[in-house]
Amino acid sequence: MSEVVLTGVVKRYGPVTALAGVDLTVPSGELTAVLGPSGCGKTTLLRCLAGFERLDAGEIRIDGVPVAGADRHRPAHRRRIAVVPQEGALFPHLSVAANVGYGLDRAARRGDRVEEVLTLVGLAGYGDRMPHQLSGGQQQRVAVARALAPRPSVVLLDEPFSALDAGLRAGLRHDVREALRADGATGVLVTHDQGEALSVADRVVVLRAGRVVQCADPTTVYREPADEWVAGFVGDAVLLPAVAEGGAARTVLGSVPLAGAAPSGPVTVLVRPEQVRLTPGPGAVTATVLRHDFHGHDALVGLRLADGTLVTARVLDDPTPMPVGAAVSVTVHGTARAFPATGGATPSDPLRQTAAA
Repeated sequence: MSEVVLTGVVKRYGPVTALAGVDLTVPSGELTAVLGPSGCGKTTLLRCLAGFERLDAGEIRIDGVPVAGADRHRPAHRRRIAVVPQEGALFPHLSVAANVGYGLDRAARRGDRVEEVLTLVGLAGYGDRMPHQLSGGQQQRVAVARALAPRPSVVLLDEPFSALDAGLRAGLRHDVREALRADGATGVLVTHDQGEALSVADRVVVLRAGRVVQCADPTTVYREPADEWVAGFVGDAVLLPAVAEGGAARTVLGSVPLAGAAPSGPVTVLVRPEQVRLTPGPGAVTATVLRHDFHGHDALVGLRLADGTLVTARVLDDPTPMPVGAAVSVTVHGTARAFPATGGATPSDPLRQTAAA
């Protein structure tokens, strides 16, 4: 197991700065997910870690040993780092066992390491099959087994589940996580899928414009986002302008208690859709149902308040969906998080949130 430390990492492509001073520690033996919108620097960060790109400034250390810096660059093949690409990129003319053992020396190939890693990824007994005889998910499992086989210092996963259907993706990512844990591997998963990052990673790193804006465990990133932008990017969010005073905020949804040390005066309040309840109660406000999107395990209900503000409610038990146009009572359950007002908060758009979900 290896700890990876990035200090002040900068990477430019001509006039474009892809990484603008990244400071990051990837703990040994953990899976760290790097999350962010397109163009934020996720793939560039992975390529710098792998040794495919030279740094313009800063330093990368693996177990305390410098492997990259402004005046040094250890080639990719000498870093003991494995990469699992978006598509498995298996050799079509080689068997599964030959693909997995490709990077091993002769002694390791003759041993049981190939079968050991195939067992880790749930493909015991598949060694004699050819890649074209496997499903897409099985091919990705082989790619992970090939990455783990030489016992690398770090395994980098570049959106390895993006080409798979939703049901297969959910199961495979948890199996891969368990395989990494069983082999004691340090992993870095690059993804744009918030649900994926929150569900499988030990630590989530949120990138924006080439900078780390938050690095914490998944629960903290979701419940205690570093700023208003992270709040809106990670998960569905209802962001409301409000005025904070005495540990509570006056919002269009009524008075909402605030979590932690909240600022006073104009703020932007974060309420998650699961906190918005369609039940009458003290301080309830009236809203009109605009949209009802059923997702099986829950439903997202788009609402318009009397003043035109749009909010979203997540309903877990929905035996009789509210019809579009119905008037409902809305209350907020639990505490909200407040950020100093920046002038950028706008009423949340339930239709956009539903599409993103």
